Amino acid sequence: MKIFLDTANKDEIKQAYEWGIIDGITTNPSHVAKEGQEFFSLVEDICELVPDGEISVEVTATDFEGILKEGRVIAGLHKNIIVKVPLIKSGIQAIKVLSSEGIKINTTLCFSAVQGLLAAKVGSTYISPFVGRLDSTGTDGMDLVRQLRTIYDNYDFDTQILAAALRHPKHVLEAALAGAEVATMGFSIIEQLYYHPQTDIGLESFLNDWKKLDTKIISG
Repeated sequence: MKIFLDTANKDEIKQAYEWGIIDGITTNPSHVAKEGQEFFSLVEDICELVPDGEISVEVTATDFEGILKEGRVIAGLHKNIIVKVPLIKSGIQAIKVLSSEGIKINTTLCFSAVQGLLAAKVGSTYISPFVGRLDSTGTDGMDLVRQLRTIYDNYDFDTQILAAALRHPKHVLEAALAGAEVATMGFSIIEQLYYHPQTDIGLESFLNDWKKLDTKIISG
């Protein structure tokens, strides 16, 4: 499963990329606005920080022609950019055109399996079910990931499931078990993936025992 970092913060991106575990970045208008940097220069910087990863950048237009125009501009900024389009009627219509032009699409704000079916039918590269936001309404958001997996497998759709709005490491585990191709999450969630108390306890024990030996692995 690929791991994407959900942010537009360059410090977070640089640090996570240096860890060697992230495969791409997902941004949205809220993330971009938070950084206070001119849009095009920020996107350029992010692409340079993750030169071998996919970078999702979202349109802000909501009408068909506007989405087409913005999508083409965004796609032209860098070869690794994935254009994010909201799952609305005009968005699905635009995705049909953009995908036919060879532009990769991440269809975002998916909250139902039938929405995900429509995105797959028009050739979306990724579908982003918002797991955590569904959980906050009292629904099991991971059920949507499982439903999409079944539908896409039933009909051999190429659209990949990008589990989004993940709130904790258990979401990441469940997304992996459900067969999502990608999980995207905030910086704090990625940090939590490393940790388990038994790892810390075990390491402390090993190092304390090692101190009893008068030896070094590397001398000098």
